Amino acid sequence: MGTTFINDDFLLGTKYARELYHAYAATLPVIDYHCHLPPDEIARDRRFETMTQIWLSGDHYKWRAMRTCGVDERFITGGASDWEKFEKWAETVPRTLRNPLYHWTHLELRRPFGVQDRLLDPRTAKGIWEECNAKLASPGFSVRGILARMNVEVICTVDDPVDTLEHHALMMGDRSLSVQVLPTFRPDRALAVEHPEPFISFCRELSASSGTTILCYADFIAALKSRHDFFHSRGCRLSDHGIESAYAAEYSPAAVESDFSRLLRGERLGGASAAGLQSAILHDLAVMDWEKGWVQQFHIGALRNTNSRMMRTLGPNTGFDSIGDPEVARPLARFLDSLDRDDRLARTVLFNMNPRDNELFATMTGNFQDGSVAGKIQYGPAWWFLDQARGMTGQIEALSDMGVLSQFIGMVTDSRSFLSYPRHEYFRRLLCNILGDDMANGLIPGDLGLVGNMVRDICYFNAKRYFRFPERAGGAPGTKIIGAEN
Repeated sequence: MGTTFINDDFLLGTKYARELYHAYAATLPVIDYHCHLPPDEIARDRRFETMTQIWLSGDHYKWRAMRTCGVDERFITGGASDWEKFEKWAETVPRTLRNPLYHWTHLELRRPFGVQDRLLDPRTAKGIWEECNAKLASPGFSVRGILARMNVEVICTVDDPVDTLEHHALMMGDRSLSVQVLPTFRPDRALAVEHPEPFISFCRELSASSGTTILCYADFIAALKSRHDFFHSRGCRLSDHGIESAYAAEYSPAAVESDFSRLLRGERLGGASAAGLQSAILHDLAVMDWEKGWVQQFHIGALRNTNSRMMRTLGPNTGFDSIGDPEVARPLARFLDSLDRDDRLARTVLFNMNPRDNELFATMTGNFQDGSVAGKIQYGPAWWFLDQARGMTGQIEALSDMGVLSQFIGMVTDSRSFLSYPRHEYFRRLLCNILGDDMANGLIPGDLGLVGNMVRDICYFNAKRYFRFPERAGGAPGTKIIGAEN
């Protein structure tokens, strides 16, 4: 049953696609330059006891589907047992046909657990539960073992500026760790100026972690700069921002100082004042990235935490977000131009959430390429609600039509699950299928070497070159990749 569905040639519709995937893409290491994996669990090499712990806990994609299928919250985030939660997920899976969860579920059972002869449903749930739990208890299925099985080379976690990065420090010198784990500077709380109390609380934490007394805007930026420096010393080479749209309002230094002081006093800022302050902060953060040669990432367009009742009950990142529809083009162009005109625009990755904006983002990247580095401004991979077959295809097609696909830096997991790495496989299969179709239809040359090398670049080598990750102490371990010199 399972072998006729998720098999070796899944999603690969032509001979060319199969040859591209198996010969050029399948065995390449994974560079996961944006994810939400907890670094402490990698540092201590956590071993999960059950599939619920590793597979369902924290996965709001699955939670949303279960709620939609009438599963009570007790079996999702509540007090039900691990088995009861898994059983409810198994009941939900057959109902997710045509949702990417159906594909992801069976890809994740296939790799790393080797379950490919059955589909998950109520009849097979107990057997799959017992088989996978037994493997989780066996050698090679701890967190580090799973990462090695999935051929993961680099992981970039998402970290608050006030984080101690103690677990990253432990991993920097750990020669037993096969994967390089690096922090990412995510200063979203520094930009959340609409609500005084949480912002003031963040300033207190920032002051303590940086050793800087924050009395004015200049102190605030100095404190962020201190943390930025600290992150760099721990191997960080990327920043990341989750924003609904780019902050690019007009502002004056005097107004920024005044509005920041009002905010520290607990005053709620008006729309124009908040926008000006956010714009100043984001610009100053972007300049820090440029000064250190980092890559800045912008995840744009999510409408977050829309259900206030569930936000009060469960908190953020629990499955109550959606695609937003903010104005994108003008503010994004203004923001990038404000940096480029002073020659302080760092390498930049732009992720969009709304598929209506695919061509917008693909064309925006071309406005600020300057020849200093290949693909300096990247149209990032399909993200969150778009990281499925149609979303990935739409991103690839827009980038192909409006940009240069060969310079693309490939996929990310954007996940909190250690079992999510088949998303890279899913992307690679789709990419090879698209290119294989083009080859079969005579739209591009039927030259496997030509097209295959582009596949290898997109899946691995472009990211390897683009991010300039620091060498691990003593040289990073790993397998030599044939063609790495290309």
